[in-house]
Amino acid sequence: MATIAWIGLGNMGGPMSGHLVAAGHEVRGVDPVPAAREAAAERGVIVVASVAEAVAGADAVFTSLPRNEHVREVYGGEGGIWATAPSAALLLDTSTVDVATSTFCHEASADRGFRFVDSPVSGGIAGAEAGTLTFMLGGGAAAVREAAALVKPMAGHVFELGGPTMGIAAKLANNLMLFVSLLGLAEGSQLAAELGLDAETFWKVASVSSGDSWPLRTWYPVPGVVPTSPANRNFDATFTTVLAEKDLSFALAAGEEAGLRMPAARIALEQFGQLIEEGYGGKDCSLIVKYTAPDGRIAGFDPEA
Repeated sequence: MATIAWIGLGNMGGPMSGHLVAAGHEVRGVDPVPAAREAAAERGVIVVASVAEAVAGADAVFTSLPRNEHVREVYGGEGGIWATAPSAALLLDTSTVDVATSTFCHEASADRGFRFVDSPVSGGIAGAEAGTLTFMLGGGAAAVREAAALVKPMAGHVFELGGPTMGIAAKLANNLMLFVSLLGLAEGSQLAAELGLDAETFWKVASVSSGDSWPLRTWYPVPGVVPTSPANRNFDATFTTVLAEKDLSFALAAGEEAGLRMPAARIALEQFGQLIEEGYGGKDCSLIVKYTAPDGRIAGFDPEA
């Protein structure tokens, strides 16, 4: 069994690290948020006070962090991973970052004698809790093979996608598809309701027809239809609008760099931005459904609650 450092014990990192503990690994974790530390400790993670303490003697180091700047700081800052971890440790970043940050991590790790695998995940908080995440791995062939074996306790699917940044490339393309699908779900679900269809009956039709999608099965934006839908809980977040806006902006930046036109993704990004401007950045990204209604009022959402 391995000694593993885990940096970032939030909604994703906490349960993911707990699965590694359950698989028999020793996991030392660090996070600035007291509630996250407490929850991780309940899962068997040995919570420590610093990155340096977490990575000391580690066989592998995982990071699960919100944004580019956090990843760059945790790896490259004073007392960060590169400064304090043993060079033999395998480094895996499960965060969703832009291609430039992933490239930076690969190149700077190699310059310092480390092996780095970009290891983003799909499946959200529910997948992290259930240990059914999809892992998308990019890096050197030997490092990716080692990473694939290491992540199995957290995964339903593991894909070895090729060289550096191929994991994050797959994640950004996948999330772009998710959020464009979410636009169609928002509009179609409300059209069905306005035309008089029973929501649950229509959902059953769509789920076995050409309108089927992951967000339809997981986030259907009408209360009482899908148990996992944020619409059942006033759109409290399973995937926040702030994170959706971040991920989609990274995907669009990569598309622009490649010379692609992505009008549907741009509409979704604009709607996420509008939600954030209205103060709903912490609500679930599926709340974009409110823009289908002329007055912004939809079933399952009380802005005063």
